[in-house]
Amino acid sequence: MSTFRRSRHPFQRAMPVAIAALAALLAAGCASSAAAAGSTAARPAAPASTGSSSGSGSMAGMSMPADPAATSAAAAAAASAGGVNPVPTQVLGTALWQGMKISAEAMTAVPFLIYNGTSMQEVKPPKDVSFHLMVMLTDAQTGVVIPYASVWATITEGAKTPFDDSLWPMISRYMGPHYGNNVVLPGGGTYKLSLLVSPPVSARHVEYQDVWLTPHRVNFAFRWKPMS
Repeated sequence: MSTFRRSRHPFQRAMPVAIAALAALLAAGCASSAAAAGSTAARPAAPASTGSSSGSGSMAGMSMPADPAATSAAAAAAASAGGVNPVPTQVLGTALWQGMKISAEAMTAVPFLIYNGTSMQEVKPPKDVSFHLMVMLTDAQTGVVIPYASVWATITEGAKTPFDDSLWPMISRYMGPHYGNNVVLPGGGTYKLSLLVSPPVSARHVEYQDVWLTPHRVNFAFRWKPMS
């Protein structure tokens, strides 16, 4: 992926143009990808506390399914088409940051596409892939998706760091805008996930003028059991 090489640090990347151009179409939510692979927001709530619920919001102009089973069915169909063993969706953790809900989930890794503004490149999951890491950023009060940020994920197990990379800004019919990448873990066990969320780089309406102005890190611990 030489033509799509990214910096190893999220603050060294050109955010406004890159995020708009680097739109990835997750095959689990986009029928065309699967075939190719085989509100107005209210003022945010008070700062930082740890949440316990999970979920994703919708963006104006984007229709989200009312039945969660539709997402699972689409993911299973895309996984089957791509020759990938399905992985049950697992919530790795949720947290709040100045009214932003940060949710991390593990789900089936399927082929996705990277579009850089002029050309499309398919990314297939490695043979030993464990799951697709998906992070959703939403307004905790309204459920509206928060785009134009960047997310860096680090997964550790003791002194080992099996994953340390940025997440692609992605779009999906069933999951909406989010940030994701494929993860390979050495095996089952208890892991720590650290997410570094950089501020959204965009014009803002006044309700967001005093929040998300500096990078913020959240940490989760999760148990991973590979599929047999």
